Amino acid sequence: MAGAVVVVTGGARGIGLSTASRFIARGARVAIGDLDELAAQTAAASLGESARGYQVDVGDTESFRAFLDRVEDDIGPVEILINNAGIMPIGAFLAEPEEVTRATFAVNVFAHMTAARIIAPRMIARGRGHIVNVTSAAGKIHSAGLAGYTAAKHAATAFSRSLREELRPHGVSVSAVLPSAINTQLVDGIPLGVVRIGVLPPSIVARRIESTVRRRPALAGAPHGLVPLLTFANLVPEWLWLAGRRLVNADRTLGPIDRVARAEYDARITANAAHPAEEPRP
Repeated sequence: MAGAVVVVTGGARGIGLSTASRFIARGARVAIGDLDELAAQTAAASLGESARGYQVDVGDTESFRAFLDRVEDDIGPVEILINNAGIMPIGAFLAEPEEVTRATFAVNVFAHMTAARIIAPRMIARGRGHIVNVTSAAGKIHSAGLAGYTAAKHAATAFSRSLREELRPHGVSVSAVLPSAINTQLVDGIPLGVVRIGVLPPSIVARRIESTVRRRPALAGAPHGLVPLLTFANLVPEWLWLAGRRLVNADRTLGPIDRVARAEYDARITANAAHPAEEPRP
């Protein structure tokens, strides 16, 4: 890991910042990309000279390309790319503005495809490289109140698996990391109640992301053991699944949502929705 050039998108806070910190502790040089340039630079400054902060709109192809080109000019060839940037709108799908749904796919799916088109050929030319797509446990199951988000995460997880098979013969590996509920702004305003004790810190995900560099798994759950549980969940009959959800009040994402507590995060979703001037495309 010493000296490796690592890119972390959505790296100004939460999982991304924790991941950047972990890689720097291992001796890597890290480029933090974020839609909020000031937040990216502030995060990088907090991590020391081995980190640099950049502005990037991962939902925009040219912005993403310019970001990766600048990183390689400033630091060196990207050896590990971590597609961590993501947004999670919550609430009833029919109440979700179309531009928010499009932004969800632009950031959570198309950005992964854009990154692969830009960086994978460069990795192939060098005969090595590792791409981590941070998807979600939602990429293996389904949930009311998260229809657009779960659809995007299913797509991102499937893309990771397929891309992995295509790049494997060229010495480039792809891993998808599937976190459960994590204590970041994604869960702000959701009435979790006692369930909050099961919400994990971002460091758990950062540790799993870093571990994929050593083991190169197709799927890595955070926490450990999550992927088999998610696979089993798909075998549960719908009546039993729905009964279990009612028992634990799992439909909290349908509300009531505390929009005041969630205001800062919702503002970032709005910013992403306002950026794409055209239909998202890889």
